[in-house]
Amino acid sequence: MDVWLWILLIALAAAILFVLSWLGVRKLREKHTRSAVSEKPQPTPPGPQKVAVIINPVKAQAAAAKSQIRAATALAGWPDPLFLETTVSDPGYSQARQALSWGADVVLVGGGDGTVRVVAEILKKTGVAMGLLPLGTGNLLARNLDLDVNDLEGNIQAALFGQQRLIDTATMELENSVSGARLIHTFLVIAGIGLDAEVVGDTNDELKKSLGWLAYSEAGVRHLPGRRKKVSIALDDAPAQQRQVRSVLFANCGLLPGGIDFIPGALIDDGVLDVVVMSPRSAFGWLALGVKIVFQHSRRLPVIDFYRSQKVVLRAAVPQETQLDGDPAGKATKVTVVVEPQALLIRVATGQE
Repeated sequence: MDVWLWILLIALAAAILFVLSWLGVRKLREKHTRSAVSEKPQPTPPGPQKVAVIINPVKAQAAAAKSQIRAATALAGWPDPLFLETTVSDPGYSQARQALSWGADVVLVGGGDGTVRVVAEILKKTGVAMGLLPLGTGNLLARNLDLDVNDLEGNIQAALFGQQRLIDTATMELENSVSGARLIHTFLVIAGIGLDAEVVGDTNDELKKSLGWLAYSEAGVRHLPGRRKKVSIALDDAPAQQRQVRSVLFANCGLLPGGIDFIPGALIDDGVLDVVVMSPRSAFGWLALGVKIVFQHSRRLPVIDFYRSQKVVLRAAVPQETQLDGDPAGKATKVTVVVEPQALLIRVATGQE
């Protein structure tokens, strides 16, 4: 097919998807009446608490968050908070360990999904609560916990004085048979291999600052052309199935920016992962997939399949790009994803059902 015709089709598909997304936002937000968490929250422990705050200092509202946290804890008569800043070389690992050693009762995390993911990797299974101050681009975990990502003061109140509930985490083990590399990381929202990871890794940082989550659309349009790749997928130790795919997602919860309920049945504390296998061949296939997702059509499409599993093992003949909660994670030829039921204690707004 002529390259200019491809460009025209891709641009048209992107424009239509953009319009459909914005038209569908209100409808989907009204439809999104369920909580992403099935268990009812519990009250926080009474009395003064030791508060540690891990914050990305380059975020626009970092200074305001610090000031408001100091004021809120002082008004409550609690000890002075411990403030720990992330760095480029350490996005939160040592800071989270320091907060635990200090004896924090709750650790507030101010940053994007990457910072939240790193801190959660240390806090999971400790019984120490995590509070969210969504200061990033996507803020996907906060959205899935029904927090208003534009209400800094409200999120501080929820993180300090809200209710608590346990949510699932998941681990993703990456193995690269070519380089010999092997890594294991935690994620909270969505991990993936293939096209989605390529888009995440190629999104322009300046566009993210100016356009927010819409910046991913620009990279998405550029990466839509491409061939499907052969992989094998085994669910819960069942025999592997061979598939030709463009992208495979491993979702702990399903709400995306723009009010799009990507996986309406996904719950963040049900002890299973929702696995999404996408295999469009052309721009028309991507367009059909986008319409299905935005408008929640029930009719099955051959270009997308949904599964539920506690463990997923995916193998590829050649290394493919991977991502964890919107951060590039490197190339892998084997990916093993396992859910960790109710591993993380998290603060949410009072009054959630």
